[in-house]
Amino acid sequence: MKISAVISPHGFGHASRAVAVLQMLHRTVPDCQFDVITSVPKWFFEDSLKVEEFDYLPFETDVGVVQISPLVEDLPGTVDRLKSFLPLTNEKVFYLAKLLKERKSDLVLCDISPLGVAAAKLANIPSVLEENFTWDWIYEGYLEMEPRLGDFIPPLREAFAMADYHIQTDPVCEYKSIDLVTRPVSRLPRMPRDELRQTLKVSPNQPLVLITMGGIPHLLNSLQPLQNFSEAVFVIPGASEQFERRGNLILLPHHHTFYHPDLVNASDAVVGKLGYSTIAEAYHSGVPYLYIPRNHFRETTPLAAFVERELEGVRVEEQDFIHGRWLDWLPSVLSLPKKQKETINGSQQVAQFIAEKLGLEISRAQ
Repeated sequence: MKISAVISPHGFGHASRAVAVLQMLHRTVPDCQFDVITSVPKWFFEDSLKVEEFDYLPFETDVGVVQISPLVEDLPGTVDRLKSFLPLTNEKVFYLAKLLKERKSDLVLCDISPLGVAAAKLANIPSVLEENFTWDWIYEGYLEMEPRLGDFIPPLREAFAMADYHIQTDPVCEYKSIDLVTRPVSRLPRMPRDELRQTLKVSPNQPLVLITMGGIPHLLNSLQPLQNFSEAVFVIPGASEQFERRGNLILLPHHHTFYHPDLVNASDAVVGKLGYSTIAEAYHSGVPYLYIPRNHFRETTPLAAFVERELEGVRVEEQDFIHGRWLDWLPSVLSLPKKQKETINGSQQVAQFIAEKLGLEISRAQ
């Protein structure tokens, strides 16, 4: 059984969610083989997927929103990219449809690539659209700032409607009449909390705070406020070119050796850009989340509402983050106990849905 995952390269959130489903599919239907089709770096899947039965096929599958920084969008740049990407009747969709046929794909899982859905339809291969938003909905939120995005909404909406099966994963931005709504989808931790903290040389009772910007390299304005907050240890992916320990700071490179769900699970609080994969991992680990909103990104409002309702969430404005003012609120957040959710991981719901639709035998060892 061959499943092709066609994944948006907008950040790492879509790749994280798709990997979580592929991991669970591998546990649910062990003889599944996977093609990963995306421009997300290959190392992300080698580090996360941890199954031998996958091939990585580099291909530009989506535009999404072009970013100037983790929190700032480039809307004119997005329009320029979309002009070369759409309509979905160009050589890209024909090439991908041909590739899917040559690879003998039995199902195409799209998160949230409209190109993947259109190519699957052209190749006459069933497709599953997995999303908590679609790009037509996102672009609607930018029309006052960049009216030219309106030209791309109808063809994108039409492409997404081609999916044979439609799954939404909480937190959902706009609920629709579809096949399945799941709980948050996240990759599962691999290493026990205490073991990872021991690896980082953090004592069991020492507060550990993860600062993450969703897989996008970034530079903090100043590390000094963090160093002055001696009550906690801060682990910061993307803050150094190599592993570095500076007092109470643990600085990691962008591509580091620690598995992100393990870092979340080992932490007492997560601080960073509001994004789906971090929300889902914090939700299932029961970790409080100090979130930095992307104020113009339409996804922010429903995601923030979910975080504040379900994760002991605290909103941190960008300037408060940059200048360290958020540290004034950190002691009260660290005093909160972890609240792990007694609920199924959405990845299991998606995997079971796909297995049932394909008529596959589900392993009892999952």
